[in-house]
Amino acid sequence: MTPEHRPRRAILSLLIALIAVLASAAWAQSPSEQVERWGVYEVVLKGPAEGTPFVDVSLSAEFTNGDLRVKMPGFYDGDGVYRLRFSPGRQGAWTYRTTSNVAELANQEGRFTCIAASGANHGPVTIVNTHYLQYADGTPSYAVGTTAYQWTSVKQSIQEKTLQTLATAPFNKIRMCVFPKSYSYNQNEPQYYAYEGKPPKDWDFTRFNPSFWRHFETRVRQLRALSAEEAAWLAGTVKPRHKPF
Repeated sequence: MTPEHRPRRAILSLLIALIAVLASAAWAQSPSEQVERWGVYEVVLKGPAEGTPFVDVSLSAEFTNGDLRVKMPGFYDGDGVYRLRFSPGRQGAWTYRTTSNVAELANQEGRFTCIAASGANHGPVTIVNTHYLQYADGTPSYAVGTTAYQWTSVKQSIQEKTLQTLATAPFNKIRMCVFPKSYSYNQNEPQYYAYEGKPPKDWDFTRFNPSFWRHFETRVRQLRALSAEEAAWLAGTVKPRHKPF
């Protein structure tokens, strides 16, 4: 793989993991014997921290249920920790086996059982009959949304206030950006940036900043606890103050 392609592969792997978080209706902090349908099953592995593991280490796993096989990429989460996330869409017994160019991450096997969804877990939203939204279990989806593009990049006190406000608001959907951007009402420097380096342009695109992504995931989990769906912008039309990539 050429050097110019490595950052793209790293970005793709991490964004796939992010999408799994945003699309899921439940969240698993650690591997367990059971996970709800459309929940998230997470495999955590220890591996090398030296060098540039974001682009030098490849990791994936094949999840199998009967004749159904799904291959998912893993990602490096910093501090020698590697993660694989999978949202099963079929109930029953699942197994998995990892593949990696690093011996200690390869050929790791496990199993879990996917049980029926419960509560407000209706699965991901899909489009039906061109003009309508519906959850995977057939429940109609009606979105009442609001916009808070930069709420994960402003001061922590404002982020907490946003959650408090949403807890008593009628909204069940929030539109937000992933990467920091500059707006007329938001000129502050964010606490975290997506890559290692420093603004405005001194970024190392081969090294993600795990703190940024962990913080973003924390906020997503808090929205899920409020039964709010996220429409996250991975790109936008507004010019960022410091381009993340």
